[in-house]
This record gives sequence, structure tokens and C-alpha cells, in this order.
Amino acid sequence: MPEEDLVDIKFRLYDGSDIGPFRYSSASTVDMLKQRIVADWPKGKTIIPKTANEVKLISSGKILENNKTVGQCKLPFGDTAAGGVLIMHVVVQPSPAKTKSEKKIDDSPRKVVCSCSIL
Repeated sequence: MPEEDLVDIKFRLYDGSDIGPFRYSSASTVDMLKQRIVADWPKGKTIIPKTANEVKLISSGKILENNKTVGQCKLPFGDTAAGGVLIMHVVVQPSPAKTKSEKKIDDSPRKVVCSCSIL
């Protein structure tokens, strides 16, 4: 594979730490990048993605689509750090399924009692 078809990418997490850099082919999809992020997620973080669907990648202020390749996203393609490494920002959006720690919201109608006096 020619050297120009390879891209070094570093993933910046919510706390400023990084995963990578890793070298990817221009034919790699955004979904493949997300799967690598989930697999290599650092231990001990408070927010942990369970699946690639919970991960959003942001490059140059745009959320990248899963079916796009690194080559299709290349121009402009992220913030380049020293040494030509591209930096993508990672956002984790947990799926909306309820967890045990979530409080149940009571949406039932409430009876309003007004003790108004008319003079």
C-alpha cells in the first residue's frame, strides 16, 4: 500500500487524554475507527462506550458519518498536530435505554389545589 494512502489519526477524549495515534488506510470507514476506539478505550474512565453506535467522531467541527471512508473525509480532515497526525474528537452518547441509576420521572397529571379568596 503506498505511503500516501495511510493516515495517522489520534482520538481526543472528553478529558483531554488521547487514544493513539494509529495508522489507517484511506479506505477505512468511520465505523471501523469507532470500533477501534471502543476496543481500545482506556480503563478507569467515568464514561465508557458499550458499542460503536454510542461514539461520535468530530473532525473540523463536523460529525463524521459511519459509511464514509477516511479518504472521503480527508479534505479538510481534522486538526493536524505536529508530525502530521490528525486529531479527531470523540463524543460518547450513551443509548437512551434506562439504567438503574436513573430516576423514574412521574409524568402523571397532578391535581392543583388553589386556596384563593375573593374579596
